[in-house]
Amino acid sequence: MGLLDKLKAGLQKTHGRLAHEIKRIVTGSPKLTGASLEELEAALLGADLGPAMTHQIVAAVKKAYETQGSGGVDVFTIASREVENGLSANASALRKIPDGPTVLSIVGVNGTGKTTTSAKLAHLIQSRGQTALLAACDTFRAAAIEQLTLWGQRLNVPVVAGAYGADPAAVAHDAATAALARKTDYLLVDTAGRLHTKHNLMQELQKLHRVMDKKLPGAPHEVLLVLDGSTGMNALNQAREFHKAVKLTGLVITKLDGTSKGGMVVAIQKELGLPIKFIGVGEQPDDLQPFDAKQFAAALFEE
Repeated sequence: MGLLDKLKAGLQKTHGRLAHEIKRIVTGSPKLTGASLEELEAALLGADLGPAMTHQIVAAVKKAYETQGSGGVDVFTIASREVENGLSANASALRKIPDGPTVLSIVGVNGTGKTTTSAKLAHLIQSRGQTALLAACDTFRAAAIEQLTLWGQRLNVPVVAGAYGADPAAVAHDAATAALARKTDYLLVDTAGRLHTKHNLMQELQKLHRVMDKKLPGAPHEVLLVLDGSTGMNALNQAREFHKAVKLTGLVITKLDGTSKGGMVVAIQKELGLPIKFIGVGEQPDDLQPFDAKQFAAALFEE
């Protein structure tokens, strides 16, 4: 199954709801009235596309009707094009620094799938012929260290871990030392889940980043926020607060399969201007894939 098929399967709920509503509006009012535009706006907002992208799509549809008349207007194609253009604006691949390990800090609130994402990302890096090392810096959550270690064994990725309750910054320091000694291409730091509203936990994350920067100047080179796709617009608040505390460089959206709120990807990217680097559309190691704006827009709107 290719990525587009996986995306279409994962976004089926979001797509189904959107397609149904748009078809109903278009067939019900082929002339496009103020009322039908309002209904279109409500349908797009209902899929969590966010106010900015929703207004952009509605304006583009209105303009098309004014210039072409109702005969030549395909709302699905217009919406798909606007979303693709919006998401492509900030596209960027995973960084790789030329000398020494590239450090990726994986951050987010509890339960978004950070540990699993860290392991799958390491697997993806290794599948490209590069080397990866995992650092178990979530020293608070019960079984977090075991979970990452098990993933490491399963995917044949080495893991640096400390004891439970150890200082996460100390574990990160040890991992950076190990990555340097092994000449590893990527060091992936699995951090503890923390609520974006807890100031002390955000300070601890800043400390972890400072310690790594001392050991490897410029580290972390990527700070990736993992967001649960099923939380809808609540994820936007998380992204805002994390971005204030630690400069984020990109987003990873997980659990997109089976949610009707897939549009939140568009809303967050539109507001914060952060690239979506990867998306997760399933449980298997290969189900974390680099984000493709064209395929995502097609999965949302193509009939």
